Amino acid sequence: MFLREYKASAGYEGETNSLIWNLKKKPSERRIKGGWHHKGRAISQASRELAASLNPKWLDHATLVPVPGSKAAGHPDYDDRMEQICRGIRPGLDVRCLVTQAASTEASHSAGDGNRASVSELLSNYQLDEALAEPAPSGIGIFDDVLTVGRHYRAMHTILSKRFPGVPITGIFIARTIHPNPFGDIDLSDLI
Repeated sequence: MFLREYKASAGYEGETNSLIWNLKKKPSERRIKGGWHHKGRAISQASRELAASLNPKWLDHATLVPVPGSKAAGHPDYDDRMEQICRGIRPGLDVRCLVTQAASTEASHSAGDGNRASVSELLSNYQLDEALAEPAPSGIGIFDDVLTVGRHYRAMHTILSKRFPGVPITGIFIARTIHPNPFGDIDLSDLI
C-alpha cells in the first residue's frame, strides 16, 4: 500500500518529492543547512496521512515494523524517522524496531542504481532483535518511506516471515517511485 507517487530524478519538484526529501534530511545537516524544521513537519504530515488511510481495526492488532535507515545506531547520521512516523499515527500502537542494521551503509537514494545493496547484502546486514519479538505479532506492517524496487521490503519480509511463520505481512509506504517516460513527448506512432 502506498499513499503517493515520488518522481525519480525530480529533486524537490512537487509536493510528494518535497515531502520525501524533507524526511530524508540527515541529522548532520541540522547545523550546516537550513530548513531542518521541515523534517519535523514532514514526519507529522506523513503520520497524519497514514492515520487517515490505514484501517483503524487493522491497526488495533497489527505490529508496525519500520525499515531501518542506512546508518546503524551510534552513527552521527542515524535517523529513526520511520519509527517516529509510525508512533505518530496514533498513541498506543504496537511499533517495534524488530530488524536492525549491524553496519552503516550508503543510503539507497544517494547510491547509483548499480551501487544499491542487493537483497542478499541487506539480509547479511540485518539482524532480528529477539528482545522485541514477544509477544509474537498477529499481523505485521513493514513500513518505509519510498518503494523503488522493493529490496528493503523483500529483505525485511524474509527475516520476519522466517521468525514469525504464517503471520500476514503487508508493505506500507508513503510513496512509490515512478520514472519519467524515456520517450518524452515523442509520438511512438511516428516510429512505426
